[in-house]
Amino acid sequence: MKHHFITIEGNIGAGKTTLAHLLAKHFEARLILEEFADNPFLPKFYDNPQQYAFPLELFFLAERYKQMKEQLHTNDLFQSITISDYLFTKCLLFAKVNLPEEEFRLYQKLFDIIQQQMVFPDILIYLHAPVNKLQSNIKKRNRPYEQHIPDEYLFNIQETYTSYIKQHHIKTIFIDASNADFLGNEKHLQVVLDALDKDYETGQHYFSLP
Repeated sequence: MKHHFITIEGNIGAGKTTLAHLLAKHFEARLILEEFADNPFLPKFYDNPQQYAFPLELFFLAERYKQMKEQLHTNDLFQSITISDYLFTKCLLFAKVNLPEEEFRLYQKLFDIIQQQMVFPDILIYLHAPVNKLQSNIKKRNRPYEQHIPDEYLFNIQETYTSYIKQHHIKTIFIDASNADFLGNEKHLQVVLDALDKDYETGQHYFSLP
């Protein structure tokens, strides 16, 4: 295996966790999954974004830092590959969308201090799906607090992600996930496995699913 720390990213409902589980099973890898359900501010945020955005993002920052620090600094003699369903920089990207300017500047100062201690992945898999596909997936998984996310919010998150990906220096497999069905279609998973079997220069490398 050419890559030992693989991260999967994408918008809400893009299929990150599903793909992470499948890749971890295939490679017998250590799996790091975001513990979003532990954030007590998440349901409150969707009901009242202005009041709860800052505590929401601070909680995510602290929890993601703690989880990554513990997992990535623990040697596992039996698993040489680690797969995560989130990038630590996700903290900053969501904060940029959710926070007003003054709060975001404060948040960014905290983020910059913490990020210095983080390990970047060897390769990033980014799942890009249109908003209507995201909404369909969100409805299927049926988390009550997610059922009324506006299209505009998902679009803003999407724009923030794609802007970041164009600027960063991580090797990125950019997958058009418009018709993705990683659980039901083996060919879709195989595209990802074949992509991970290649060497890449820094930048974006685009793949479509059959």
